[in-house]
Amino acid sequence: MFRLWRRPKGKPGEWYYCVRHNKVEEGPECRALDRLGPYTTRSEAEHALEIARERNEAWDGDPEWNDRPKGDPPA
Repeated sequence: MFRLWRRPKGKPGEWYYCVRHNKVEEGPECRALDRLGPYTTRSEAEHALEIARERNEAWDGDPEWNDRPKGDPPA
């Protein structure tokens, strides 16, 4: 039987955070579009949204990666 969607495969000990279901999962259970990770610990995956927010703020303030023309407001 041909399937267009296959269940994602992961390794034991990899943790993900599903933004669609707002839950931590060991091994990918949800599609890649809906998850953050992999993380090495469950605790790290539980804080995935905080980690992503901190990284986004750091990247937004990094002059090496700021590709917006001067004077344009942030999106």
